[in-house]
Amino acid sequence: MEYRQLSETEFKDLSNRILYEDNHILIVNKRVGEIVQGDRTGDECLADTFKAFLALRNAKPGKVFLGIPHRLDRPVSGIIMFAKTSKALERLSAMFRNGDIHKTYWALCCGKPEPEQGELTGYLIRNEKLNKSFIAKRGPSEPGAKLARLRYRYIADTDRYHLLEVELLTGRHHQIRCQLSAAGCTIKGDLKYGAPRSNRDGGICLHSRKISFTHPVKRENVSVTAPVPEGWKGVNNCL
Repeated sequence: MEYRQLSETEFKDLSNRILYEDNHILIVNKRVGEIVQGDRTGDECLADTFKAFLALRNAKPGKVFLGIPHRLDRPVSGIIMFAKTSKALERLSAMFRNGDIHKTYWALCCGKPEPEQGELTGYLIRNEKLNKSFIAKRGPSEPGAKLARLRYRYIADTDRYHLLEVELLTGRHHQIRCQLSAAGCTIKGDLKYGAPRSNRDGGICLHSRKISFTHPVKRENVSVTAPVPEGWKGVNNCL
């Protein structure tokens, strides 16, 4: 199978975005605007880009396997994991479903939470047509409502925004975006959930910051952290 040719600059950039790699797993730093898996837009997805990278780097003429055990929304940045073998894909997919992989996000928000740390619990309803989730007003009795839980912690302020750390306890559609907005902490740039203005890059200031898990094959503890996006002005200065 032939993959598209990568320029020297693109090859170097992709190489620098690898956060962790072994024979079973590849973890990379996704940028705002990239799609993890192919969709109706027809845009090249990150999985195919890294297949081309691996084929070139490893001088592998045949088909490169790169399975997708989880996803990130297009406007979100940060850690994305790929499986390099079908065995790893099966095990990682089960780990994500069972909550055995711990994900931490950073969110730059328009509002500051009160209290500064705690847990948000509620029920969400997904509207497929609008590609948006809503808080279920009648709770679990509302058709299609699913329990959503997350923990949050205020970290610091920039000049105009508030940096929060979020730990997902469930994995619902747009969960962080919806629950933080309902709590008065809309994510910077997230027009869909109430932000007053968009970001220049079209993304939102939600970043998959850290992932921790037990390796499905090696049985070793793995912890990976993604650097703060360059566009998050003032964040590094306040940490």
